[in-house]
Amino acid sequence: MPKHLTSGLPRLSRTHKLSVAGVATAGAAALVFSIVPGTGADQGASQATAVENVKPVAFSAVDTAAKTQQATITQQADNSAAEGKAEAAAKKAAAEKAAKAKAAAVAKAKAEKARAAKAAANRSEVRTAIPAAAPKPAAKPAAKVYPDNLDGWIRESLDIMAKKGIPGSYEGIHRNIMRESSGNPMAINNWDINAINGTPSKGLLQVIAPTFNAYHVEGTSWNLYDPVANITAACNYAADRYGSMDNVNSAY
Repeated sequence: MPKHLTSGLPRLSRTHKLSVAGVATAGAAALVFSIVPGTGADQGASQATAVENVKPVAFSAVDTAAKTQQATITQQADNSAAEGKAEAAAKKAAAEKAAKAKAAAVAKAKAEKARAAKAAANRSEVRTAIPAAAPKPAAKPAAKVYPDNLDGWIRESLDIMAKKGIPGSYEGIHRNIMRESSGNPMAINNWDINAINGTPSKGLLQVIAPTFNAYHVEGTSWNLYDPVANITAACNYAADRYGSMDNVNSAY
């Protein structure tokens, strides 16, 4: 630049140069210097005014960027706080839900227990109100039936003898009956010594009255002619005197 144009301008300080450079770099503003011909004082005043106008523009751009960054940081902090609150609220809701579910389960269990206790009490009342039927006594075994003949009389007598502990067998009894009376329950001997003495032998095994009375077995008839009573008393006598009716082979 020609010397006559620059001799009257004031020299820019370092600060002014940096401000102008900052404005150009930030792109916040474009400065155009219009040099109007005039006196040296007017030119110096114009340049001073231009330089003074640059500084606020440069700092305004920097301040705007800082504010934008601060706003971003603040927004991020707000978002993080909101997320924390939402997470805490979710945990609290889950805990409350779990507590309610547990309380409901406990209440249900108590209700079930109460119903079971009530049902048991009702059953107990019913059992108390309606006494259990008394157990039926055990049925007595049916009485054994024996045929009304010599075979039946011997078998019935043998059963009685077994209960009383009187020895004897079917063969021994039958053999002696056939020899003494031929199986006639009403047979009587009116000619032997017993008859002469007034006590004739009677019945299937020809027993005299004193012997029958002495060896009568309880549970049988007192009739000397009764077949079962006659056999049982005669076997009782033979067991006492001979050991058993099986040992008798002749008059006894």
